[in-house]
Amino acid sequence: MLSNQEKEADHYFWRTTQQQEIDLIEETADRMSAYEFKWSKNARARFSSTFTTNYPGTDGTVITPDNMEDFLIPE
Repeated sequence: MLSNQEKEADHYFWRTTQQQEIDLIEETADRMSAYEFKWSKNARARFSSTFTTNYPGTDGTVITPDNMEDFLIPE
């Protein structure tokens, strides 16, 4: 449960046999969001076409130290 927002959510990690991965998938009753975590704001992050093809409409966000606080403590 996302306590501060009073939302129920399931959390997953996604990886293929080819080692493509998504660090965090958060699924609520009405949407699915995918997150990639990077230490550097300049690091390249992309969501694989395998993932985006199989889960169309999923929100994808890259979390870096610059936006980490907004991810952890949303308004």
